[in-house]
Amino acid sequence: MSTKSAELRLLIEGMSCASCVSRVEKALSDVPGVRSVSVNLASNRAELALDKGTAASELVAAVNKAGYQCPTEQAELVIGGMSCASCTGRIEKVLSRLPGVLSARVNLAAERAYVEWLAGSQDISALVATVEKAGFSAEAAEDAPAADEGHGRERERQSLKRSLIMAAVLTLPVFVLEMGAHFVPGMHEWINNTLGQALNWRIQFVLASLVLFGPGLLFLKKGLPALLRGAPEMNSLVALGGLAAWGYSTVATFAGHWLPAGSRQVYFEAAAVIVTLILLGRFLEARAKGRTGEAIEKLLGLQAPSARVERNGSTEEVPLERVRVKDKVRVRPGERIPVDGTVVEGASWVDESMLTGEPEPVEKKKGSEVTGGTVNNKGSLLIAVTQVGKETRLSQIIRMVEQAQGAKLPIQALVDKVTGVFVPVVMTLSLLTFVLWWWLGPAPALSFALVNAVAVLIIACPCAMGLATPTSIMVGTGRAAELGVLFRKGEALQALRGVKVIAFDKTGTLTEGKPELTDLQVNEGFDKDEVLAQIASVEQRSEHPIAEALLAAARERDLNLPEVSEFDTVTGMGVKAKIDGVRVEVGADRYLKSLDMDLSVFADTAHKLADEGKTPLYAAIDGKPAAILAVADRIKEGTADAITALHEQGLKVAMITGDNKGTAEAIATQLGIDAVEAEVMPDGKVEALEHLRQQHGTVAFVGDGINDAPALAAADVGLAIGTGTDIAIEAADVVLMRGDLRAVPQALAISHATLRNIRQNLFWAFAYNVCLIPVAAGVLYPAFGLLLSPMLAAGAMALSSVFVVSNALRLKRFRGA
Repeated sequence: MSTKSAELRLLIEGMSCASCVSRVEKALSDVPGVRSVSVNLASNRAELALDKGTAASELVAAVNKAGYQCPTEQAELVIGGMSCASCTGRIEKVLSRLPGVLSARVNLAAERAYVEWLAGSQDISALVATVEKAGFSAEAAEDAPAADEGHGRERERQSLKRSLIMAAVLTLPVFVLEMGAHFVPGMHEWINNTLGQALNWRIQFVLASLVLFGPGLLFLKKGLPALLRGAPEMNSLVALGGLAAWGYSTVATFAGHWLPAGSRQVYFEAAAVIVTLILLGRFLEARAKGRTGEAIEKLLGLQAPSARVERNGSTEEVPLERVRVKDKVRVRPGERIPVDGTVVEGASWVDESMLTGEPEPVEKKKGSEVTGGTVNNKGSLLIAVTQVGKETRLSQIIRMVEQAQGAKLPIQALVDKVTGVFVPVVMTLSLLTFVLWWWLGPAPALSFALVNAVAVLIIACPCAMGLATPTSIMVGTGRAAELGVLFRKGEALQALRGVKVIAFDKTGTLTEGKPELTDLQVNEGFDKDEVLAQIASVEQRSEHPIAEALLAAARERDLNLPEVSEFDTVTGMGVKAKIDGVRVEVGADRYLKSLDMDLSVFADTAHKLADEGKTPLYAAIDGKPAAILAVADRIKEGTADAITALHEQGLKVAMITGDNKGTAEAIATQLGIDAVEAEVMPDGKVEALEHLRQQHGTVAFVGDGINDAPALAAADVGLAIGTGTDIAIEAADVVLMRGDLRAVPQALAISHATLRNIRQNLFWAFAYNVCLIPVAAGVLYPAFGLLLSPMLAAGAMALSSVFVVSNALRLKRFRGA
């Protein structure tokens, strides 16, 4: 057992007595690595002494298995000072080692860390202190408003720009003095005759020193401490390479007699150019990275700073943070709606393209709901505020996009493994290169050894690896949000790509969800109007969309609806009640058959209706079949186009519905749907999905209702229609902000485009290093006499990161399926 130990304090929920305490103590004591446990019922806390490295997830699992819960907390940190994938790995490692931390993931492109820990075991100040101890800056995201963050990134770009200009101005003379002779005939002799070698080298020394210890100081200040901490990263490679070239050249200039004969050469231009080119790469990368977060910046820009509130008979303009629920807000034509609310006065057309991606304005009148951030085009509106602050739809969208952009996809696991050992391996290869060239290389061996070892240090760039995945995720999810597709979970980006079948709920998803009564046939001895009035009376107690259609039909005929008693719903089957002591049952054929009623009198009509894709329903009055009626639900505009687009992407399309098999298959034939799961009870959708999964493979489910939530959660990927219920949206992985199903193939298309972009980036990042590190080490020299100059290595390194970010930015031009 390890002698190193740590203390941990846990909150435990669900304990009510001394036996609970005993069960929790026993459960925790049985976890390997737990030395002692003390549980306090009054404070609901457990005090533990652990071996260092004991996984917090095992403690949670033990408590859960015992029947209790450990609440968790989450935080988002803004991290400064990261430069490559090694930095993200270092921060994740130090945070994960903290007692009670369940997960820590760091996004290099977003400069964010997302941490989850057991409540009571840590606090944000401890997380910040841990990151700072590792050599980076950190603060809680809520303490760093997005506007300040944007200014911070702009300040960083401006600082890099100033450093780059200074470095370039100082480097140019060094480059001309040392390399000019290779480009201009006779320049070498002219420099020797006018300056002389000694003065020439001293001038280069002064200028290169100003570059390395001026603009280049940022590499030294970050790289050398990281090296001393045993956690080298990209800055360490640059610092070692630059200092090696500068140090060797300084010795050659002022103590050349210390060096072997023929090895007295200077490489000041390499040290200076390395710093300048990498600063150029950093500047271009910072400028490009700034564009990856434009989607969030655009969304933030939609938030109005103030609102015109009507209070006590007067109108007052107040800051948005002072607006309260139930306030009345006046919005004039052309203004941005500041809050979520309901129109209580006026009518207008509102541009909701920021939510749905649809350019057509939407009509708003009294009773209509409006969303903060949308634009009021024409009329004046008075709005009763329903949501403010973080509860508004726009704030929730921003939060969803931020969470998706901070996701770490499964594909990133390979990158993390490689980058965890990358820098130490590169340093080892550099040292090996130096030794082999000094031992086996031609004269001057020491010079060759130095140049090639420095080239290996500089060419190896973990930046491109670290940026390959997060930049693509940030741009891809941002572009998706602009098109009205919100990835609530970034992992869905990768999961969608593997989907084989898309299953749609029918009512409200494939159809409008507003059925209309199209047919009514009564049995012999029954009056059509009387039967419809009785059916409508029973259905007015139901919340099913079909009930609305029947009530609407009764109102159109001005029928008087009798009083109903003993109303009851038979889940998934129908409804029943009594009217003047007479029993009335309304529902699907399976309901009336379960009551042992013979429906053969309506058989021909039922077949005809089903062939037309209509849903036949039956009514029984006083135990006798009284009527068959048909309710048709109009197919949504764009549904057929969406299914065609999914087929073009090579996917199977399925429909899950409670309709009888004949009706369901008629609709499926009409729309070109491949598979049908018919007569599915509301609680049977999960089972239907499992059946589709067994037949076709990975399944995605698209739905919008409360009863779709279990299926959305059970599917490999759940897509919720954003016009549906909040419960469905919460259960989904992806939210489609408009009801148009053409957003489904669009979500799949952007998933494929983003994953393809990530693969391109990773191929470049890995292939670049696999190919160029051996070239920098000199493997081409024996056969071709070719060596890679440290200056060219620095240029290639800088361009690798710029290439990866620029490639990710191509996703901004994504237009959809």
